[in-house]
Amino acid sequence: MEKKFGIRVCFLHFECIDLPDGLVNMSLPQGKAIRPMKKITACTLDCPDTCSLLAAVTDGRLSVRGNPDHPFTDGFICAKIKTHLRRLSHPDRILTPRVRQNGRWKSIGWDDALALCAERIQGLRGEPAAVLHLSGAAAKGVLKEATRLFFAQLGSSRIRGSLCDSTGITGYLRDFGSRLNPDLEDILHAGRIVNWGKDFFRSSIHTVAAVRTARRKGARVLTVSPGGDGNESFSDVRLRIRPGTDRFLAAAVIRRCIERNRIPEKILCRAEKWEPFRTAVLSRSVGALAEACGLTVADVETLFCWYPEDSPTATLIGAGLQRYRYGGQTVRWINALVMLSGNVGRPGGGSYFHMDSTRNLNLDWIRRAERIPRRSFQVPVIGKQIRAAENPRVKMIWINGTNVVNQAADCRETVRALEETEFVVVVDAFMNDTAEHADLFLPATLMLEQEDIVGSYLHEYVQHAPAVCEAPGEAKDDYTILSELGKRLAPPILLPEKTACFTAALGSPFLNVTMDELRGRQWVRADRPPVPYAGLKFDHPDGKYRFPTRLDDEPPPPEGYPLRLLSLIRGDALHSQMLPEDQNGLPSVWISPETARAMNIDPAKRTELVSAVGRLPVQVKTMPGLDPGSVLYRRGDWMKLGGGVNRLIAARLTDMGSGAAFYDQYVRIENG
Repeated sequence: MEKKFGIRVCFLHFECIDLPDGLVNMSLPQGKAIRPMKKITACTLDCPDTCSLLAAVTDGRLSVRGNPDHPFTDGFICAKIKTHLRRLSHPDRILTPRVRQNGRWKSIGWDDALALCAERIQGLRGEPAAVLHLSGAAAKGVLKEATRLFFAQLGSSRIRGSLCDSTGITGYLRDFGSRLNPDLEDILHAGRIVNWGKDFFRSSIHTVAAVRTARRKGARVLTVSPGGDGNESFSDVRLRIRPGTDRFLAAAVIRRCIERNRIPEKILCRAEKWEPFRTAVLSRSVGALAEACGLTVADVETLFCWYPEDSPTATLIGAGLQRYRYGGQTVRWINALVMLSGNVGRPGGGSYFHMDSTRNLNLDWIRRAERIPRRSFQVPVIGKQIRAAENPRVKMIWINGTNVVNQAADCRETVRALEETEFVVVVDAFMNDTAEHADLFLPATLMLEQEDIVGSYLHEYVQHAPAVCEAPGEAKDDYTILSELGKRLAPPILLPEKTACFTAALGSPFLNVTMDELRGRQWVRADRPPVPYAGLKFDHPDGKYRFPTRLDDEPPPPEGYPLRLLSLIRGDALHSQMLPEDQNGLPSVWISPETARAMNIDPAKRTELVSAVGRLPVQVKTMPGLDPGSVLYRRGDWMKLGGGVNRLIAARLTDMGSGAAFYDQYVRIENG
């Protein structure tokens, strides 16, 4: 039977994403959770879908499938789960604490490891800013958030901004005063869908399914993209845009709206900064704006027709759009088009990006401590800022939830920063690029081995994620590690008990459930309206929308580096959570056939990708439909295994939100 969400039937035929029979499995380590068991849990990976999972152990094998009874998950999951299960029992996984002595790793017990950490922290209690907590979002959940409470109580230095989505988030906050999206189910009411740079195939399979169902119901889809995303089968019309220039296309369509008197006065009454915004729009002709993004006036007219007055248009904004120098501007100008076309607060319309995955939880008990002023470092330029820090300099770094050496730009500078720091602790499961430069390695549990509560940055369900198998070896979860460490300090730093954390988190005005009830029901839907900003009431103090006022030019490529480097996501792994056997051979890059011909590139010859900060041997392949001024790299592979695209990328900040301008890097291909 087709679910209310209306996506199950259409998706089961999409075999390139759905796993065989919707099922993945693995062998468990001998003696670990081998009793027959069936349990509902949830995915806590840093993925918007946050799927409900059915886990079963039979004959010592763990199998996982999408939960068919969950209203959103609807029985299917993505390939990332298959990769994750391989990680759980992989022979390279580290299961005991290790300390580096004389350049070599030595296994030690947890008592010795925690005593060493406590000694180091205790010696810095008088200058806690000398300790830096460098955390990431590799896994979601209340207890993952609670680890921040430990370092807030310590008074350590912290990070701000992100390598992921802080630029776009800041754009939404400046526009709407908050970052709410329509319920994904509301997209089924759209007459048209504009996909602005989102890689359906690799980013969110339930968004794929919703879009496919909307098309079955009559909606048409237009994709704006440089290519390389595999969205052809999901799109009725495609506009191949020059990367980093989407704000000019949005401005061109807005200019057409102004010229043709398509902007209702009631919208302008609910917004601020209209006049400087209008001046910025009218400062360039439609032709000049189209030329800036490599399109034609006819392309502008096409997109203009996708925002009609008589039918709602839903707009999806991909995370990649905000990873350019002016990524915040881009997000804001697209939002302005959504607003001026009458699609904000309208069923079937809206602007979709990333919501706060904790918005339906009560984390005030963490945030109160975090409001105390502390020194912060911008994570996109973390290596440079650590090395430059004084009064005090950074003497200890605690790293959890991120492979920062691999994931941040200018990775060599990050390596230098870690090597110059007296004591570096990495909490992880594998000896990745960051762990290689630690002084102490603490083995972490992974998803399915620890209990938590998790929200989503795509849907409104809050879910219980119980453990379904025991942690192997001596692995511990981040919360337990810091709880045990805090008790060894004088005075101690005490985290609330796990149950107290869960109970506090569920004390949200959007939820009506106790922890016991959630453990029984497994999920609860937050009480939020499906369409935000109804009546054009926004979350700024005056209740009004804010237009952007800047439209900066896009700088040309630097001399000698003609190709923009796009380091895009993978479909089978998150961030750098990859396994060694999946990284065999030279990294692959893709260019358009036109570029290969123009540069006379022979794939049979030795080829290197070269930037102003580094070079990397690669294998070149061609991809029809890709922007001819770009080269595509699927990020996440490790430096120690011959990959690591961020060795080529200079550390730069975006225009707002302390985001990482990864896609502002230009390269050349040396062949021969």
